[in-house]
Parts: sequence; C-alpha cells; structure tokens
Amino acid sequence: MSDLFRTCRVLLLTLDPVHIGTGGYRLGRVDNSIVREPGTKLPKIPGTSLSGAIRTYAAYRYESPDCAGQGNESKATDYKGHCGEKDCPICYTFGSLKTQTDNDKQQAHAGVVNLFDAHILFFPVYSLAGPVWVSTYQRLRDWKVLQSKTDRFHLEDKHFATSLQNWDKPLNLGWIMLEKAEQTEMPALEIPFREENQENRKAWQAIQDQLVLVTDKVFTQVVNSNLEVRTSVAIDPTTGAAQEGALFTYEAIPRATWLVMDVVEDDYRWERDQEGKPKLENGKLKTAFPVTKESKIRKKPLNWDDPLKVVRAGLKLIEVLGVGGMGTRGFGRVRMITDWSVGDEGASNG
Repeated sequence: MSDLFRTCRVLLLTLDPVHIGTGGYRLGRVDNSIVREPGTKLPKIPGTSLSGAIRTYAAYRYESPDCAGQGNESKATDYKGHCGEKDCPICYTFGSLKTQTDNDKQQAHAGVVNLFDAHILFFPVYSLAGPVWVSTYQRLRDWKVLQSKTDRFHLEDKHFATSLQNWDKPLNLGWIMLEKAEQTEMPALEIPFREENQENRKAWQAIQDQLVLVTDKVFTQVVNSNLEVRTSVAIDPTTGAAQEGALFTYEAIPRATWLVMDVVEDDYRWERDQEGKPKLENGKLKTAFPVTKESKIRKKPLNWDDPLKVVRAGLKLIEVLGVGGMGTRGFGRVRMITDWSVGDEGASNG
C-alpha cells in the first residue's frame, strides 16, 4: 500500500480516423503504415504521441503556451521555453527543462505523471447484423472491465460469443465468417463513470447490445483487415488535375474505435520532513506546489490542485484539435469517455 502513486484508467473513443505513422514508406498494402504493437501487430496510439498533445493542449487551457514543447529557448522564434516554476501546472505535471541565462546551465525536473499507450478495447466492424464492436475475453479481463472473472470462458478460433439479441446464425466480421459458440454466453461488463462524465454513458449504452468476442488470434486478423485505408494525391496548381507520381495510400484506426490507456501519477515532489518522509496536512499528503491566487505565472489560474486534472484538461482539447497526423484532413479527434482508478495503491478518482 502506498499513497505516493495512483493509477488512473482512461476510456477513449475515436471521433475521426486516427493516423499515427511509423515515419516512413513501406512496400505492401499501404504506403504509410501506422504504429503497431510488435507482439500482436495490433494498432495503438503511443503514449509519446498522447503525452505531447496533452501537454500542448493543457498549456493552452492554463494560458502557459511557452511551457509546451521541449523547453529550449529560441531567439529566432521568440520561444522563451519552460518557466520551471513549481506553481506552474504544466511544468509540475509534465516536467521542465530550463536554461539559466547567466551560465547556460540546464535545470531539469521530470514530470509527475506517466502516460502509457492507448490500446484497442472494442473495434468497429460491419457485419450481417449491422455494425458490431469486436473484442476478446482476455483483453476485457486484462483491463478489468468484467463484472466477474471466470476461467470457464472458452472460444475456439471458428467461434464467437455475442450480446446480440436472438442471433444464432453465423456472423461475418469483414471477410471472416464465424459460427456462434454453443453454451458460451457474453460475460457481463462494467465500466465506472465519474459523475461529470455521465453524459458519455449514452455512447457506452449504445454499443452494449452489439458486442462480439473472438479469440486473440482472430482479433488480430479482424482489426488489420478492417482498418480505414485512404488514397490521396497532390493537385498540380497549373493544371488543376492530379499530379503525376504524387499518389499515396495510408491507413488509420477507424472512427468509433474504443481505446483504453493508463495514466500513473508518481508524485516524487511531495513536501518532505528532515527524515525524508512526506509531510501530512489534515491527514493527507502535502503537495510541493502552492495553489494560490497570487500565482507567479498566471493572473487567473485555473484550479489544478491535482496533476490528474491537468491531464484531463489536455484530454478535453484532443476532442477538438486531435492527435497524430493528417489533422488538417479530418483525422485525429478523440473523446475521453470516462476515467476511473484501479488497484489498491492509495488510488482515488481525484
């Protein structure tokens, strides 16, 4: 048991296709491929992409734009770099790198939150029964969204389990046709919703009766066979037609995909006594930053008595400004549906 760190699980929903490129071309189905998990070949949104976007958008919301970015001061662009102040929500939450002008020495502080990769939880596929969302039992168990665990749940590669009402026929998931498993029912799922996220519960309720479970082996095939693939071409301004040799294809995680990620608050900057133990204030750990109206950074600072609130502030703008590439072409918007605490490491919803 420890009060020094908390694990927060975040449920995300893609509002647009999301393209996180690998940074180069390859021969195959598409020219520009997206990032995948090496072991499973399943697409994901890397924590590095999320961290950069969340920090930048949080800096917008807390009126500290210079605290976004890498922090190195640039006279060419008039970028001042990170402020490095302990009452700055951006520098405290995500870390800072400040160069001292008198001796050019750098003073760095690590952030107090760790943002991990976002993995696919439910993947949308069109079928004979209409749109369905596909997942696996192992994936639901690993992310702890099952109401009760059981070791009796078993599927073969040719079978599926579903929450579809009165559906006993075979079901196609893209080009793959599967048979319904006999005596294997869809397990009950439970996703906690914070009070301020109750409106998003409607999105979860809309797909609860359209879930399909398959094996992990089949899941990889279903996902990679049903990614969104688009073709783009540059336009020659002199002719107004497609430019020769400028045709390329790229793939993306499709709209209406549900993803889940973990955010860990590891606040090593608690105020400590002479013995190195964290100080307590009214029975709670005392933070090292002063939350006062006389902030040195902002005239009207937003409430940020918890670093996780700063993360949520950044996630809120991802719903508008997006993450990843192709943002000017209608890609990248992701909505935070809800978040909840997991484990028993002194966690709370915050």
